Amino acid sequence: MVPIFASFAVTVVRVSLPEIRQVIPTPKDHAGEALCRITEAYPDARVELSFQNPLELLVATILSAQCTDRRVNQITKALFLDYPDAAAYANADLKELEEAVRPSGFFRQKAKNIKACCADIIYRHNGVVPSGMKELTSLAGVGRKTASVLLAVAFETPAIAVDTHCRRVSQRLGLTIENSPEKIELDLQELYSEELWVDITRLFIWHGRYTCKSRNPLCQECALPDICPWYLDMIA
Repeated sequence: MVPIFASFAVTVVRVSLPEIRQVIPTPKDHAGEALCRITEAYPDARVELSFQNPLELLVATILSAQCTDRRVNQITKALFLDYPDAAAYANADLKELEEAVRPSGFFRQKAKNIKACCADIIYRHNGVVPSGMKELTSLAGVGRKTASVLLAVAFETPAIAVDTHCRRVSQRLGLTIENSPEKIELDLQELYSEELWVDITRLFIWHGRYTCKSRNPLCQECALPDICPWYLDMIA
């Protein structure tokens, strides 16, 4: 059997709009103006996955692939009670774990990744979720986006998680012409100082999820139509 290790709680700290305005030079460039407007539009933007520690966020993020955060939270409410630590996942019966995460879709692959990932955490990191990009991406089933979510949200380490929402917002606002998440991440890192990276993850995802949607974007309710090249081109 794999030994059991305790987890720990985390607190997410956000940069306020006044603090962001201090960081962004005046007069603001296009990227800075866009971030200020998004920040002002969504004062309550947050990570919607429910979690109490880095391991829970890691599992929830793996489950969130091709699944809504709301559905993930419904699944993890019981999952986190049944599997309270990395050892519980590593020692889990794979079929039982598959059934537990089935509603998230792609459940066989997700269950396999969670089990293998937690075994790595136990044997290679003494049961503690690592807090570095290299260590996180070396875990089974953990890619750069998932690692960036962990760094930005659980560990408050400067990182930008480029998911489908962040990619769409960045492209439509003309902040990048790239399609690769890794290249988009590099473009955003060049545009914004490190102290803003955590907030970009939270704010761009929120804006993309609720306003700048893939289909039927709510451009009439958006705070950025006059500085959005995608919208201006659409109405031209």
